[in-house]
Formats: sequence, structure tokens, C-alpha cells
Amino acid sequence: MVAKFDLNDDQVVVIIGTGAGGGVLANELAQKGVKVVALEAGGRHLPEDFVNDEWESFGQLAWTDARTTSGSWRVAKDFAGLPAWIVKAVGGTTTHWAGASIRFQDHEWKALTTYGAVEGANLLDWPIDGAEMAPWYEKAEAKLGVTRTGDRAGLPGNNNYLVFEKGAKALGYKEVHTGRMAINSADYDGRMACQQTGFCFQGCKWGAKWSAAYTDIPRGEATGNLEVRDHAHVARILHDDTGKVTGVEYFDKDGALQMQKARIVCVAGNSFESPRLLLNSASSMFPEGLANSSGMVGKNYMRHTTGSVYAIFDKPVRMWRGTTMAGIVQDEARHDPSRGFVGGYELETLSLGLPFMAAFLNPGGWGRGFTTALDHYENMAGMWIVGEDMPQLGNGVTLSETKDQHGLPVANVNFDDHPNDVAMRNHAYRQGIAMYEAVGATRVFPTPPYPSTHNLGTNRMSAEAKDGVVNKWGQTHDIANLFVSDGSQFTSGAAENPTLTIVALAIRQADHIASEMAAGTI
Repeated sequence: MVAKFDLNDDQVVVIIGTGAGGGVLANELAQKGVKVVALEAGGRHLPEDFVNDEWESFGQLAWTDARTTSGSWRVAKDFAGLPAWIVKAVGGTTTHWAGASIRFQDHEWKALTTYGAVEGANLLDWPIDGAEMAPWYEKAEAKLGVTRTGDRAGLPGNNNYLVFEKGAKALGYKEVHTGRMAINSADYDGRMACQQTGFCFQGCKWGAKWSAAYTDIPRGEATGNLEVRDHAHVARILHDDTGKVTGVEYFDKDGALQMQKARIVCVAGNSFESPRLLLNSASSMFPEGLANSSGMVGKNYMRHTTGSVYAIFDKPVRMWRGTTMAGIVQDEARHDPSRGFVGGYELETLSLGLPFMAAFLNPGGWGRGFTTALDHYENMAGMWIVGEDMPQLGNGVTLSETKDQHGLPVANVNFDDHPNDVAMRNHAYRQGIAMYEAVGATRVFPTPPYPSTHNLGTNRMSAEAKDGVVNKWGQTHDIANLFVSDGSQFTSGAAENPTLTIVALAIRQADHIASEMAAGTI
């Protein structure tokens, strides 16, 4: 049965956001008998609602509320109002993601120790490590049904992968396979196997790709301990005279301001909306925003060092057929400063539909070179670069003068590449081009980074309060009953796609919160 909790029930845990962090946390707590109210700004969409059309899907799922952008990154020029592709729906960005689910490497938990002091970077070691996270990663992999983990087989390779693999092996790469993906290669956990339909970033119509929207959320609701309120746009978090948080104000679907009391509040609104909410919750006691005694709320934004390489061949590839992303080269993910940068990167297969390709191949581009490339779309293969970018104090979220539909200041996102990011991207471009040229590409196109899909940092985890926003459990240093439960708690970004780590941290956090509640400490 779906729970219905009173607005004055001050014993509920309020979770803001229902994605990889919030949705998983909500279910895990509900399974432990904890009463949970999850507030989601968007609506509810299930597999039967998804559309295999990128532009229509964007209109259905994307967070299109106002945002502003600053900094030297190209996104600020090409997509000033859209610095990121973030979902506004139950399940969050787990409805719109590739499915890549890769553990951090051990050294990536200790970025400052491993890389040393990098000029202009604000590196810090995580207060946790790979050994501590290993059992939580195992639980996350089982929850998501990650291929090539446990006894789960890998996905088959489509044409895009076969071209990618052949080029990788021609360059001598060894760690090449169809990835560790949260997409079923066989029926698993009540979800069917992937049908290789294609155009599947924007919601899997078969439910083969894990999403909190149709796994964790309904399972949590079935316990009777979870109520999800959709179209609930959170305005601010409230606190008492002692600084303890006491509830959350939000606008309901009719635009009416409501207030839900809370024993604990967990913020899981993505790396833009989570710091924005903490900053918009400023008070006379917390004039710089909640949990911000360090001044680190909104700072150290990371988006991964990204870019893409596309190539044209004499014969059709039809890269869109089959899974959008199920292919990876991991050889470059190592830390090897002899390449001219610290940290590493992954190369992953990628395909875009023709309308998105026209938008992102070279934003603002035109002319014969551009149009003839699109003319050869059928013969195109593609890959995406994802690498560790450097946290910088100047990169991050502040409150904009622009207001949203409720009169609240929106997030301004400022970003400048670090020289390490540029060196890594250029190295990756060269390797990607070489892979395709090694297997007969007639034209190769390195393309600039798109609006961000990996949004990290801005409420980072730290051992000491002065260095970050939350401790090793995602609990804010300043306020014991306020937690951060999404990718904004990342201390560093590593080279790997972040969702698996967000899920593992959420499972671990749920265990901690439930234990502390039982002990009466929070």
C-alpha cells in the first residue's frame, strides 16, 4: 500500500529528489521500516510513456526551468540556459542515462595523495576508500543487475561497438569490452532482457535498463513506508533556534506553498539544485546558507572531462541500432603523468539520433563540411570521452539574479577548464581519432563537450569541516539531521561514470541513518 503521511508528522525522513541517490535511499529506508516522504519536482513517467525520439523525450523529461551560465566553457556560449541535461521526473536522471556502472579505482579515492598538489586545482582525498566501499559496490551491482559482475553476462556488441573494438585492438588496447552496464543481458530481477531497440538514453521502453522510477520507488511504496509527492518543487529547508532542521517548504502541483515537518532531511537534487536549495535556505542563523560554515556549498563543481569523436566510413555502420552505450576502452583510465596530465579517462561507444547530431556535432556550424557529414549519418560511428576533471574553487553554483516560476533565485553555473582537463581531452581526441583511422575512417570529427550529464561536487565530502560540506556518511558537518545524498557529495570525480557510486553511497547512507535513528542519536 502507498503511504500517506500528515504534513505535521515530525518523525518522517524527507528526501528531496528521487534519482540514483534519493530514489535508492527512499526505498532502502522504507525497507528498514523508516517512514519516508520523497518530494519530486517532476511528474511520474513509466516505460510505456517513454518515446524513442530524442527531442520529444527532452520535452517530456528534461529540467527546463531557468538556469544561467558563466565562465569560459563553450557550453556557456552554445547552451547558456542549459548547462546540463538533468531530468525533472520521478526516478531523476536514472530515466535518462546510458547505464554504464563502473567502480572507482582504488587510487581515485585519494586524489590529493595520488596526484599531489596540482596548481589551480582544489584536490582533496575522500574520507573513505575502495576497501570500505567494496561491499556497498557489490550490493549496488546486484540491485542494478550490472553486466560482467556477479554471474551476469555482458551485452552483445552492435556495429558501433565492432568498429570501436577493432580500432582499439589495432592500437594495442587490451581492456576492451561491452561494458559493465545496468542493462539486463538476460531477464533479471523482474525486468526483461534488453531488446536492442536503440535510442535508449531517454527512457528504456522495456524496463531492461535499471531506473529508480520503476524499481526502487514502487518497491519502497509497497512497504507502506514511502510516500512520493510528485510535482513538489522544494523552496527551502527550515530549522529551529538550535539549528536543527525541522521541515521543508515546497510548492505543490497547484502552486500552493506547503510545509512538511521532518525528523531528518536528505537533499538529493543533483549538483545544481542541491547547493541552490541550501543557499536559498539561508537564515539569520545561517546567513551564507545551510551547512555552509566552510563556504564550500556550491564550490568545486565537476562535470567530467568530456568530448566526442565521430567518424565516417565507406560502408554503413548504423550506430543507432542496439544499445546506445555498451562498449568501453579502459586502458587510458590509469594514472600515468607521462601522458602530460594526472588522472585518466575512459572511451565509451556513443550514438546520437540525427536531430541531436545536428545540434551537437558543431553547435552553430553550417556549410558544406557540416552538411555533408550529416549526409553520411548512416555511415557514422561514435564514441564519448569521460575522464577525471580537476575540482576548482571557482567552478560551481551560485544564486543568480534570475528567478524561477516561484520567485526563487535559480542556479548560475560557472565553469572553466583546468589545464589538466584540456591536456586530457586533447590526448583522448588523438587516441579516438587514431582508433577510427586505424580501421579506415574517411573523415573524423572531434566534437566539443555537450551540456553536462555527469554533475558532481558542490557539496563535497571531507574529513574536516573546513574542507567540505558533508562527512563520510553524507551528513552535513554543521547540522546533524541534514544529509546530502547525491553526486554533489563527490570529493573528486574519478574517470568512471558516477551512477554506480551514487547508488552504493545511498545504500550505505541508508544503513547508517537507520542505525542512528534506532540509537536515538539523530
